[in-house]
Amino acid sequence: MKNIPLFLTLLFSALGFSQETLKQDTLKTVTVEGSRKGIKKSIKGAANTTLVTSKELLKAACCNLAESFETNPSIDVNFSDALTGTKQIKMLGLTSPYIMITEENIPSVRGASQAYGLSFTPGTWVESIQITKGAGSVVNGYESISGQINTELIKPLGDIPFFLNTYGDTGSRFEINTHFNKKISDKWSTSLFVHGNARVSKNDMNDDGFMDNPLGKQLNIANRWQYYNPESGWVSFLNVRYMNDKKQTGELDFDPDRDQLTTNYWGSEINTERLDFSSKIGYVFKDMPYQSIGFQNAFTTHNQESYFGLNQYDIKQQSYYSNLIFNSIISNTMHKFATGLNFSYDKYAEFVNLSDVSRIDNSVGAFFEYTFDNNDKFSYILGGRLDYHNRLGAFFTPRLHVKYNPWDKSVIRFSAGRGKRAANIFAENQNLFASSRTFSVLDTNGKIYGLDPEIAWNYGLSFTQNFMLFGLKADTTIDFYRTDFQNQAVVDVMNSPQQVLFYNLDGKSYANSLQLDFNLEIIKHLNLRTAYKYYDISTDYLSGSYQRPLQAKHRFFGNLEFETHIKEKGQQWKFDYTWNWLGKQQLPNTSSNPHHDQLPEFSPSFSTMNAQITRTFSSTFEIYIGGENIGNYTQHKAVLGAENPFGSTFDTSIVYAPVFGAMYYAGLRFKIK
Repeated sequence: MKNIPLFLTLLFSALGFSQETLKQDTLKTVTVEGSRKGIKKSIKGAANTTLVTSKELLKAACCNLAESFETNPSIDVNFSDALTGTKQIKMLGLTSPYIMITEENIPSVRGASQAYGLSFTPGTWVESIQITKGAGSVVNGYESISGQINTELIKPLGDIPFFLNTYGDTGSRFEINTHFNKKISDKWSTSLFVHGNARVSKNDMNDDGFMDNPLGKQLNIANRWQYYNPESGWVSFLNVRYMNDKKQTGELDFDPDRDQLTTNYWGSEINTERLDFSSKIGYVFKDMPYQSIGFQNAFTTHNQESYFGLNQYDIKQQSYYSNLIFNSIISNTMHKFATGLNFSYDKYAEFVNLSDVSRIDNSVGAFFEYTFDNNDKFSYILGGRLDYHNRLGAFFTPRLHVKYNPWDKSVIRFSAGRGKRAANIFAENQNLFASSRTFSVLDTNGKIYGLDPEIAWNYGLSFTQNFMLFGLKADTTIDFYRTDFQNQAVVDVMNSPQQVLFYNLDGKSYANSLQLDFNLEIIKHLNLRTAYKYYDISTDYLSGSYQRPLQAKHRFFGNLEFETHIKEKGQQWKFDYTWNWLGKQQLPNTSSNPHHDQLPEFSPSFSTMNAQITRTFSSTFEIYIGGENIGNYTQHKAVLGAENPFGSTFDTSIVYAPVFGAMYYAGLRFKIK
């Protein structure tokens, strides 16, 4: 039995699960839930990774993955446009296409799903989230530039027999989540997740004639199977998921049966159907518990049919991903390595206003990652991978993570790495279809829509110190990261309000990110979390050098949480309050528009407040109420040219602040253990 912890760690590592998630599962029976932190940052690992636990996800209206970061200072959450209600995330000041987003270490939100994919994972399915700043691991691929977000779903082996969550808000959005779990035998367990949501009425709080949020409905079903046999050394996971999502937005009087693709009223529909299948098989060598092998496979078909006014956009992506990982040691456990091969295939059937821009991408790669860790002050991870892509060519990706503990309860980390990716310029910028802008690709010699691949280097330095302040726990962190683009697919909205231009970078493009965190336990069960973020993000456009549009240079974040003592039968109160302040943001150029449809060069600064109260009646039942944007701040003139939506100045993509005012919600959670 002495080898069991090492056996489990290596086995789950081979399958791509984090050790933190494993520890949560294996120690669940001896962990007091009320004492667990919602966000954990270890001073031991070489990578700058933050673990967001399920406890943190319950602190807000976490209806889907895109809304899971409201209380986390490492991720910025913004609205992508004035119509769809879609939330966009940023890390180190860069948007989600530059973040590798994985589900149980298999790439998930990419390609056709970039615009809306984060809303396709219900929040109640999530067990934990790992957020890694800077260059990620070469084991997971070459596309990561600003960081990686990995989501771990609830495992059948550790799930409860039944879970129910219902939710409703003043924006007429309603949700229901049910989890069914059954242990088939000593080795097999299965879970069935069923999620449904709908927004059933039209809201126009700013009286511009357009819905603030879309009408919509989503059905999302997942079936997960887990096999676990520690005696034989085998573990496996099988997952099947089906999702159907429909959105309708636009003018209040728009009727799709009557007005679709006409100039009667401006409207839009976005219909997406998605099927996912994935498997993971892992084996630990019985006589060598430090050695394991894992095999990941995933198939996805994603079909989106949509129109935005008179613009039509359809994309179907069929993807296959396979990753073979071998873990072992060199001489002793201070010297570990992971090596393997992976293959990816993406077939895009893509049509932009009936223009066929379809393509097939495929790549094959090999990686090797060496870890030195003597459980003392110093450790590092050095990795590299060699890939061949039919459009990107052959290329090498190096990554380095270094950790040093100079004194007690402190850690200094350094990272550096290269990322390369093919920009899906239309799928990633669908918000621009809801405007009168014409799309123009200026370069034609590249192999991806005529453009060259994006290449960037990321460098990071971080220092964390834990300490006692007046006898109370506290910690502070300073992070600085820089991303330098060697090439970028520039999305230019600074040249003209009637155009969006795509071209290869000619000049400089960089992103500097500085973040200062200070966290304090004010009194027992009362915790304060604060952060200040400074962004210097600049790109050379045809018309000059500008700060990245719709990105605040200064941001402040504060979160206050309080929990009462747990009484008999699990009764407890939980309170949570989050405040965000955003400084001025560079706005796209509208200077050539008529005066009434011009916006200033910079947006005003503003702040938002969210709060939630949870009442736990027992270990099986709780209710929660809360509010978002309770200060009721909304953007003035969110839809440009709303009076003439088929005119030359119409634009719904220039959104720097909330469109919907104060929103209040309530829900309940019920469990059968």
